[in-house]
Amino acid sequence: MFKLAGQVKVINATQQVSEKFSKREFVLTDSSSMYPQDISFQLTQDKCSLLDGVNVNDQIEVSFSIQGREWTSPAGEVKYFNSLNAFRIERQAAAGASAGIPAMQAAPAIPTQNLETAADDDLPF
Repeated sequence: MFKLAGQVKVINATQQVSEKFSKREFVLTDSSSMYPQDISFQLTQDKCSLLDGVNVNDQIEVSFSIQGREWTSPAGEVKYFNSLNAFRIERQAAAGASAGIPAMQAAPAIPTQNLETAADDDLPF
């Protein structure tokens, strides 16, 4: 299980892929690094309704799993695909607040020793 928090960028309508399978895709912008990433997720079956009431620009946290599969094209070429399958969505605080993402904090100050007193220390390092 993985979790990712970010801002909703795109919400697509539910697609009825077959008689027994439906999916709904959405995109979350992860701005936790220097270069924001747009990550595509999918919800399947009864989980499609988890996006009801969620709007573009909302801050959410997504719990998801990764699914990989092999596919062979009609020409015999083998390809591999990955899906990020969301199974829980939690709204986060408004954008001006902490948004559920811990703020970067300065590292605590490391006490320094006077070099003269450090020489009296009997530790080998």
